[in-house]
Amino acid sequence: MSQFPITDKTEITRLPKRGVYDKDVVYSILDEGLFCTLAYARDGQAFQIPTGFCRIGDKLYLHGSVGSFYMRELAEKKPPVSIGVTFIDGLVLARSAFHHSVNYRSVVIFSTPEKVDDADELYKALEVFTNKMQPGRWDDVRKPNSGEWKATMLLSFKIDEASAKVRTGGPKDDEEDYALDIWAGVVPLEIQRKPPIADDVLKAGVALPDYLK
Repeated sequence: MSQFPITDKTEITRLPKRGVYDKDVVYSILDEGLFCTLAYARDGQAFQIPTGFCRIGDKLYLHGSVGSFYMRELAEKKPPVSIGVTFIDGLVLARSAFHHSVNYRSVVIFSTPEKVDDADELYKALEVFTNKMQPGRWDDVRKPNSGEWKATMLLSFKIDEASAKVRTGGPKDDEEDYALDIWAGVVPLEIQRKPPIADDVLKAGVALPDYLK
């Protein structure tokens, strides 16, 4: 079992039994997530950016416009960043208000940005990102032209310092509260793909592709 090293930034100190450092668990959460939040500080002011991402091996990739201020700043200054991904899997309803909780899976990464200039790496990352958003999509769409490639910036983040935190199961009440006439349990939550809705100006005769059925 391969694990990330526990550092002063990644160590889970609050409810440490929920901390997970196994790479397979961390990567599975990252691969399921469709967006992350990137945080960094500029001139003493904290900023956070919600954005899509993908993972290839031990790197996380973000892409955006070459005109994006924060993308240019990250590429040029390479500040330390923190990247978070979270799933809320259920509402945990206890018998007491104090013990209500949520079931969740979360990952926090500490890294620094690197601008990707290699054309093959850029192409591969955008292919993986597109297919992560919708499996099968990359082979079905027009690929970026030279102008669109030039307008796109790709940043990579080495996943060296990371940890996950996970809660599962039902509520944990005080022993005396289990006798109360109050319902307790879990309300499951999940992200669900709904049936596709065609573009209003979709060309007549274009069928729904099999990967969307």
